[in-house]
Amino acid sequence: MNIGMSIFYRAVPLVMAAICLAFGIYIRTGGDTSAHYTAGQVCVALTAICYALFTTAATIIRQIIGRYGPRWRVALPVSGYLMVLATVIWGITMVVWGDAPAHEVAGFVVIGVGLVAACVSTVATASSAFDLIKVSAASRPGAGAPEGAYPAMTGTVLIIIPAACAVVGFLMAIGLYIAGGTFRVVAAHVVFGLALVCTSLIALVASIVRQIRNEYGEAERYRWSWVVVAMGTIAVVVGLLVLWGSDSPARIAPGCVLIALGLICFSILSKVLLLGLVWRRSSALAGQIPIIPVVTALACLFFSAFLSEAASGDPAFFVPARVTAGLGAVCFTLYSIVSILEAGTSGD
Repeated sequence: MNIGMSIFYRAVPLVMAAICLAFGIYIRTGGDTSAHYTAGQVCVALTAICYALFTTAATIIRQIIGRYGPRWRVALPVSGYLMVLATVIWGITMVVWGDAPAHEVAGFVVIGVGLVAACVSTVATASSAFDLIKVSAASRPGAGAPEGAYPAMTGTVLIIIPAACAVVGFLMAIGLYIAGGTFRVVAAHVVFGLALVCTSLIALVASIVRQIRNEYGEAERYRWSWVVVAMGTIAVVVGLLVLWGSDSPARIAPGCVLIALGLICFSILSKVLLLGLVWRRSSALAGQIPIIPVVTALACLFFSAFLSEAASGDPAFFVPARVTAGLGAVCFTLYSIVSILEAGTSGD
């Protein structure tokens, strides 16, 4: 990878983060309605995911180009987790001190976004020894972890972090369902979808950790991919069921956002699938994998365009139109990551 492309791939997540931040602020200051508040806060929160993806991109690229020093090894993941902490605290603040239902909805969703960002920051942390994947792949199965790989306990903790985030997300969604009320059920659906994204990221972290430590078996080549496919399918199916399940306008936002979160899962699939395809072999399909997040990003953006048009006649479409646009930016950021993975795992 040349310096120009390395700069481009690192710039993509930062540009998408800036777009989410600016778009969210623009929405938030564009009106005083609860819809403007919710959509604006959620889009701003998506900045945390994009920034976490930047730390992942920078971690891998700096290893590829030989500029990954001790300071970057600490600064990149720590800055990602600090962004996560700020996002979760911000969400909790909205839930605890908000004085309107929209504050509660936005707060719980922002917390869920923070959980996803925590999982992505863990991908960056797991990738701190990404250059050892090639070393492990070149050695025989069962030869043990290569020199310089993190200990088995560290690898286990890295996998536990996204698993814990997924569990927290699912428990939060269940609690909101049980609490009842239109606004809490809306938040529950979206938080459930975000927990599915966290579950998909378990597969990505586990694939990276197990390949670095030379523990990735042949049976895992596609097993983790099927986990992500299942999460994406569940998100889309539940979203459709929510949309078709009633005539309430409150169904529109969570139903549409769940579908978009399913597309996020399928974007993550590209990374998990790529790692499986190129492990200890070459694959003609590897170079085509980056097209997946491009397709999902376009799907989110076109979906947002249709929802925006529908919002001109029905305000219930306002929030999902804006949030799906922000999720489209996240999908495009994932294109940068899978392209980097393809470059980092391809032959020299």
